[in-house]
Amino acid sequence: MDDWVVGVDLGATKTALGLIDPQDHIVAYRRIPTDADDGPRAVVERIARSVAELQEELPDGQRIAAMGMCSPGPVDHRTGTLIDPPNLSGLHHTPLRHMLAGRLELPVSLEHDARAAALGEFYYGAGRGERSMVYVVVGTGVGAAIIVDGQLYHGAHGSAGEIGHVTLDLDGELCSCGSRGCVETYTSGPGLVRHYQRALEREGKEHPQETGQPLTGEQVARLAGQGDALAMLVMAEAGQALGIAIASMAMLLDIDLYVVGGSVAKSGDLLLEPARRTVLRCSYPSVSSRVRIVPAPLGDDGPLLGCGWLARQAMR
Repeated sequence: MDDWVVGVDLGATKTALGLIDPQDHIVAYRRIPTDADDGPRAVVERIARSVAELQEELPDGQRIAAMGMCSPGPVDHRTGTLIDPPNLSGLHHTPLRHMLAGRLELPVSLEHDARAAALGEFYYGAGRGERSMVYVVVGTGVGAAIIVDGQLYHGAHGSAGEIGHVTLDLDGELCSCGSRGCVETYTSGPGLVRHYQRALEREGKEHPQETGQPLTGEQVARLAGQGDALAMLVMAEAGQALGIAIASMAMLLDIDLYVVGGSVAKSGDLLLEPARRTVLRCSYPSVSSRVRIVPAPLGDDGPLLGCGWLARQAMR
């Protein structure tokens, strides 16, 4: 399609917009505060102003033809409604697609952010040329988006891919979901921090605070990369949990490619290499020999490009 579209990644604190040309390149960006507590109309108006700014950057005679948008879940992609995302309480039960389409007079599509990132990687990143792929996001939480024969698999009720809440240890750490020993308790950013702090306490050490700010999962990964023995152990345990999750998906889905993104995944092989070794131990050799676990090459552009793809579908 020879059309310009906009991708919008609605986050808990910031919203990113990307102007996407007909060749599917992001040529301009805007980042604005989300401020969800201001309510739906204020959020829609801020996005509309940014879209108007992006419109001014188009060549003469061109116009923005559609918008694709993603948000933390839960999202009803069929009705375009945000249901009750925990970090967007001011937008609970908001028909966001309808509101934006009316305000902008454009076709608008709305999808879960992990699924939008999966589409971006599938069509423009690590998944190009593949029939099927699983995108695993490892950040504040852990989840997965499943693409089968080029189509997103949502499940009967839209909750397919909640791999972060598969139980690894019935007597393990209490998870935010109310269960125990979930993959997320080992592999998420907050999980890395808790495991690292406990390891320090066992050793009678204080953590090497770098900024005076609360420790983050990304800092734990950075310490591991610098050779901190306890941080390296924590990352290895996190990678093992991720590997168990991927081995389980590979056995269930018979999909070979697993693309891992998110803030914690930026640690690269510190996380992914233990995961690869674990897959070999936790699935049939005939399955594990085909499994590929790779980092997401598109980074923060993945969700925006996925939203651009969704925008083009919304035009049909």
